[in-house]
Amino acid sequence: MIFDLHCHSNVSDGALPPAEVARRAARAGVEVWALTDHDQLGGLAQAREAAAAEGMRFIDGVEISVTWRGSTIHIVGLRIDPANETLVAGLERVRGGRIERARQIARELEEAGIAGAFEGAMRHAENPEMIARTHFARFLAEAGVVADLREAFRRFLVPGKPGYVPHQWAALADAVGWIVAAGGQAVLAHPGRYGLSAGAMEALLAEFRAAGGEALEVVTGSHSPEQMRHFGALAAHHQFAASRGSDFHGPEEGAEFGSLPALDPSLRPVWRDWEL
Repeated sequence: MIFDLHCHSNVSDGALPPAEVARRAARAGVEVWALTDHDQLGGLAQAREAAAAEGMRFIDGVEISVTWRGSTIHIVGLRIDPANETLVAGLERVRGGRIERARQIARELEEAGIAGAFEGAMRHAENPEMIARTHFARFLAEAGVVADLREAFRRFLVPGKPGYVPHQWAALADAVGWIVAAGGQAVLAHPGRYGLSAGAMEALLAEFRAAGGEALEVVTGSHSPEQMRHFGALAAHHQFAASRGSDFHGPEEGAEFGSLPALDPSLRPVWRDWEL
């Protein structure tokens, strides 16, 4: 079966409503699909209903923002119970402060000569409490400041560039603990994106496992073929399961459904013991 266990709707920073994301995944041949919005569970009911209408098996998911040693990393939770009180309360805490952070990003961009960024980003945020850097990237592209979202992040929204404002997210152990409390499996999302040294990655994996983490996202839209091989080898070496997900955000905004290779058959997939 074709699995895609990482994607986003406009309930967080995706461009499309959950039902439209479901239809797009189904048209691309996805058979088992998870919606994993950032720090948010509000799109799951609509996604589940749409997936059923498309004949896809649906997995309840979430992607939790974590601050680890000063870096932002993301933990995907799969097969969670969206009604779990521990998870719901934890995500509510993580979402706090996004509006003020967005205002700070806008002030940084204004100092760089780009006016109207807060209002512009808000136009792209269907859910204002989930305002994120991606919404600013869409504004910058719409305003013609950059050609696309990749350039927006490269020039403005990453550490050391105008428009980057650090934020204190959840602690790693807390995020994994919320997922485990909700009956889910914790997956380290797109590990190749963090730019960690080999030693730092080893430390992260050790803390992730100690907290209850189970899998690494090996095949994902931001990984090169070399990174897929590298993190597949790390997963096998450390006896983590492996996951696969496009990290779809919207049309022409990165990887599309159906565009990625399968997991290496030598790896243990995170879904191996699921009853589907």
